Amino acid sequence: MPDVPLLMQVIAVQQPGKNSALVIEQHDVPRPAAGQLLIQVKAAGVNRADLMQRQGHYPPPAGESDILGLEVAGIVVQVGAKADEKWLGQDVFGIVAGGGYAQYALLQKKHAISKPAAWTWSQAAAAAETFLTAYQLLFMLGNLQPDNRVLLHAGASGVGTSAIQLAKLAGASVAVTVGQPEKVAACLQLGADIAINYRQSQFAAELAANWPAGADIILDPVAGDYIGENVKVLAEDGVIIVYAMMGGRTIEHFDMAPFFKKRGRLICSTLRNRSHEYKATLTAAFCEAFAAPMADGRLSPLLSDSYDWRNAETAHNIMKKNINIGKLVLIF
Repeated sequence: MPDVPLLMQVIAVQQPGKNSALVIEQHDVPRPAAGQLLIQVKAAGVNRADLMQRQGHYPPPAGESDILGLEVAGIVVQVGAKADEKWLGQDVFGIVAGGGYAQYALLQKKHAISKPAAWTWSQAAAAAETFLTAYQLLFMLGNLQPDNRVLLHAGASGVGTSAIQLAKLAGASVAVTVGQPEKVAACLQLGADIAINYRQSQFAAELAANWPAGADIILDPVAGDYIGENVKVLAEDGVIIVYAMMGGRTIEHFDMAPFFKKRGRLICSTLRNRSHEYKATLTAAFCEAFAAPMADGRLSPLLSDSYDWRNAETAHNIMKKNINIGKLVLIF
């Protein structure tokens, strides 16, 4: 293995807030403790959480790196325990609670996933956060069954495009909402049964016409007033799972009665502040269920664009405009 340097370059946030800027800084290379792997980062995924963190709205959990970046792909160059030396030189990807926008990053051993041989580094970096989030929401929280009907808001996002694939592989029916004709086409090509452009029609009315019994599972990163619209198309005993609040953190004039009548459930979920043990269980469950589809090509992340890591600001601006279809990735 090549020698690991003492210093590395990272993307840091200057003046966190609405006028924040991304700058390149030199930091010490972290050293792995027992149970950790040091990854030479080849690519890192870009997530909306990164935009929130640089604005000061989404700080890392206590004790975690304050460097942006929640998912990495790269080569294991150091291990924290001699028993883990089998990992040295392996190509892996996985989720981190912070530190991904750097030339080196720490990854919990139990969060590491072997990179499929046919995948590029960009694909691997695009997979971890999105597939694990989608798996958690659909299967661990939503208890997805093969005959379920699933509604995905932001269907062309990283999580949305991942959830389409996972749900279809599990035998479910899938509807999505998106805001552009190109996104409608992309979601249908991925396997979605219904794709609704919310700028052209009311999604609740259109979905009710197609699914009179409603959606069993609704994955919603919008929240706000969408909650009331979700209730209109929720099946009896269905569940709404909110995993972001892009549409706002409050709901005005929300009538609980229709929700109550349907015996509906509302779950709010975030992955970043979960324990290492929870993430290890999640990673193992996902790999057991979907390692084969990843290896044989039936399952792969939808990649929007890859950028040199020095151009992270460009990637962030693309995400701010909501014009990406699939994942944005930084190449190191």
